[in-house]
Amino acid sequence: MILLIDNYDSFVYNLLHYVNILGHQTSVYRNDKITLDEIEEIAPSHIILSPGPCSPNESGICIPLIKRFFKSIPILGVCLGHQAIGQAFNGKIIRAKSPIHGKKTTINCTSSKLYTGMNTEIEVARYHSLIVAKENFPNQSLKITSVCTDNQIMSLEHRIYPLFGVQFHPESILTKHGMHIIKNFITI
Repeated sequence: MILLIDNYDSFVYNLLHYVNILGHQTSVYRNDKITLDEIEEIAPSHIILSPGPCSPNESGICIPLIKRFFKSIPILGVCLGHQAIGQAFNGKIIRAKSPIHGKKTTINCTSSKLYTGMNTEIEVARYHSLIVAKENFPNQSLKITSVCTDNQIMSLEHRIYPLFGVQFHPESILTKHGMHIIKNFITI
């Protein structure tokens, strides 16, 4: 069973739809309606942290969840979930050069299990005002796995454990290979 943490965003249902199409059972909980102990009891195979408004400071259980489970359960953070991963490892969250909402962008990908079977350049949908900063990026724990044309971080992953973040929205129709990215995560 895959646990989907809803950060009060409608895109959570697109993620749910993708996971269900891929044949996996999913439970959805709002970020303030589940505890770490309840997650332990549920024992999900994977966790997805959804997009949402605001900053990681308002992402409910997300940062404590990341800190507790990143070594034992594969986690994917999308947009706000990605930023929460950055902040959980002492990365700095800053305003993007300009807010981007509903824009298709080409990103350049490095080697990552999320991008297995894809080209090094892919088109993705962006809806965000905040980003994980390159300045003071926690390189000792995390690595950058893609950037966009203006060199902002578009994805990251833990150097050892199955912890992944994408600033863009794989669940958006504007992200051509979004289903492939979700499938790659679920097979980890």
